[in-house]
Amino acid sequence: MLKNYFKTAVRNLRRHRFFSAINIFGLAVAMSVCMAMIMLVADQMSYDRYNTNANRIYRITTIDVDENGNIRKGNKYNSASSMPLAAELKEKYTSVEDAVHLRRGFGNGWLELEGQDLNIPLSGFFADENVLAFFQYELEYGDAQTALRDPFTVVLTRKAANKLFKDDNPVGQTLKVGDQGLYTVTGVLKETNRKSHIVFEGLASMATLKSLEQSGKISASSADWSDYWQGWTYILSRDVSSSDQLQHDLDKIYNEHIAPMKQGVHKMRFGLQPLLRITPGAIMNNSIGPQLPWEFVYFLGGLALVILITSCFNFTNLSIARSLTRAREIGVRKVAGAARMQIFAQFMVESVVVAFSALVIAVLLLVVLKPMILDLSFSKAFRWDLNEGAVVYLVFIVFALAVGVMAGLFPAVVLSGFQPIKVLKNLSNVKLFSRMGMRKALLVSQFTLSLFFIVTVIVIYKQLDLFTHQEHGFNVKNNIMIRLGRTPHQTLKTELQKYNNITAVAAASHVPAAGTSHGTSIQRQIENASHVNANIFYVDEDYEANMHLNVLAGEFFDAEKKTTASGFVVINAAAVSTLNFGSPQEAVGETVMFVNDSTSKTILGVVANYNHRDLTRQITPLVLLYKPEAFSVMQVAYVGPYEKAVESIERAWAVVNPGMKVDHAPVESEINKFYEFVFGDLVKVLGFISFLAIVISCLGLLGMATYATETRVKEISIRKILGSSSGSLVLLLSGGFIKILFISIMIGAPLAWFVNTLWLEQIAYHTTVGPAVIGLSIFVLSIFAVLTIGSQTVRATFVNPVDNLKNE
Repeated sequence: MLKNYFKTAVRNLRRHRFFSAINIFGLAVAMSVCMAMIMLVADQMSYDRYNTNANRIYRITTIDVDENGNIRKGNKYNSASSMPLAAELKEKYTSVEDAVHLRRGFGNGWLELEGQDLNIPLSGFFADENVLAFFQYELEYGDAQTALRDPFTVVLTRKAANKLFKDDNPVGQTLKVGDQGLYTVTGVLKETNRKSHIVFEGLASMATLKSLEQSGKISASSADWSDYWQGWTYILSRDVSSSDQLQHDLDKIYNEHIAPMKQGVHKMRFGLQPLLRITPGAIMNNSIGPQLPWEFVYFLGGLALVILITSCFNFTNLSIARSLTRAREIGVRKVAGAARMQIFAQFMVESVVVAFSALVIAVLLLVVLKPMILDLSFSKAFRWDLNEGAVVYLVFIVFALAVGVMAGLFPAVVLSGFQPIKVLKNLSNVKLFSRMGMRKALLVSQFTLSLFFIVTVIVIYKQLDLFTHQEHGFNVKNNIMIRLGRTPHQTLKTELQKYNNITAVAAASHVPAAGTSHGTSIQRQIENASHVNANIFYVDEDYEANMHLNVLAGEFFDAEKKTTASGFVVINAAAVSTLNFGSPQEAVGETVMFVNDSTSKTILGVVANYNHRDLTRQITPLVLLYKPEAFSVMQVAYVGPYEKAVESIERAWAVVNPGMKVDHAPVESEINKFYEFVFGDLVKVLGFISFLAIVISCLGLLGMATYATETRVKEISIRKILGSSSGSLVLLLSGGFIKILFISIMIGAPLAWFVNTLWLEQIAYHTTVGPAVIGLSIFVLSIFAVLTIGSQTVRATFVNPVDNLKNE
């Protein structure tokens, strides 16, 4: 029986090639997008699953609390934790079988967008000596028990070893890591297809830290319970079900080490995050590696689902539209003894055959789509590879089956319900969904979604354009950023100032408005003063001149006047207002206290507000502090051609760092990189989705228009004989579809305006959804729709009445 269903399905697909092609291609396009989403989720779900102890491993998280130990509302968890925590848990608490700690500071970080020191050859962390056994990393060369025991030893990944050394086995050789010194290679990891949320090229021994902290090359935090940002702690519980006991132990540690700290010191409580819930997982600050948040999965999944539903609408629409052409077939089969369930099964098999045919094409489309997806900034940042496997292809097959059932269920129920006496006696009296307007409703839904996507893409593009051209309130033109790495800022500045085309050189902790922000809490030293959350930039005395800042009161840092001492700060006008000073002049000379370490500093001056954070946020309180050890970038203002300025920078760098590369970029490009990363990808993704939505909708409209003209050929022939012009016939055939398009616009335009206005209002500096945006979107949609309708209605006017009426 099933074999006969399959044969009949194939014959019907061949007989109606045009409509079958529309259904198959529409489903294939939608399925390819959904399959890419399946591959993405499968990729993320494979992280850390190789570890046999994965269900007993937890990462310790932290979250802000007030003086009473209560969690502050609205704060996100931080994936990092205090440095001494691992040893404390391992040595004193029986609920923990093993613990390991990793710390930043060795090599570069994992996220390329944060910027890398070109002169440090690899990225990685300092790690405890038991890290290899804990995470079950296998060594190709070296001894896992002793590889990270001694100071200045490092274990490399296979790729890093190939990059740095010519020998296949580099164990025993040394490499220089910045100014930290020489490290001896004691191990090389095996190259496997295992995936971990911890991304590194090398792991250096934790024993190295003590020497580096003593020399001042790395900030001392090994014994600091209040430093929650430098390292990550992982524990292996003794029992799968011991999370409650572990949390109890963490609360006890908080009460012993954190709660007793003096008032004003930053405090955080500890929490637990299972290893298998890190990625995909909740959004967290201070990620140790690529972590896909569930919100991102839901967003992409929602877009894919919309496209799939749109495509299924086509299938349903065309199936219902062609129902009358198969009504006699259904009637005859029922008279011959076929049960409704058999008719239902026949149509479901046809639907599944279409879905599996679409699956073949979707796999081919996926080959084309994959490079485009991997080229996105998000893909590069989160290191997606979208590898296929047997499990993924099995999911594809199940997915295709589900799509076939979903697309064909409704038509199968409707068509199998035809009554033989009605469809065989007088087919013309069969009116399917004449009152409900099902087919029209489906087309309206498709074009409404298409219009919504078009408007959204244009709005996001306009928003991106606004970000990249909006004034920030400081000098971004003719300003070049240099990453200092371990280079002494004053030495490089002195060398740069020798060139006539260099006008102002300033050192800072990070580039303003580029997506990176450092925070602190301050308060006035008066009774009942409340904490004020502020951003902090560490800058030198020339920052004002380089940035073209406007000093409203007091003065900026001055080395000759000794105001670069650590006891002075400069704040912005927003901080003046938030700290409840009457004016900038009143704030100068007053004292503020830094909550995290209870130090007091005198306000030296007040600068006018400028957008020190990205333009998605309002201007917030800002503190500028002179702290040379925190400088990581240098901003170089220049006159004349950009190429000449770069040439001067390279010459100065070569004097200070002979044989080393200089990492530089225009300040404006660094700022715009953040917006391109977030909104640029959105434009690409939503633009592609919009295109697919329009194509699928137009395919459905094409099928409906073709069917409508086919069923009215005799009517058109008679009208032509009676003298109707081609123009009047086109209007007659197109009228119903133009109404559908008009209704879609009436629904889609307000919907698109409302939704886009809603999210735009969450952004500090935003564009608007004006008449021009709506008008352009309607024009684009109308062009596609009119061309689709016209291609069939115009063709219908060329029919030969004689050929169509000669048998009547």
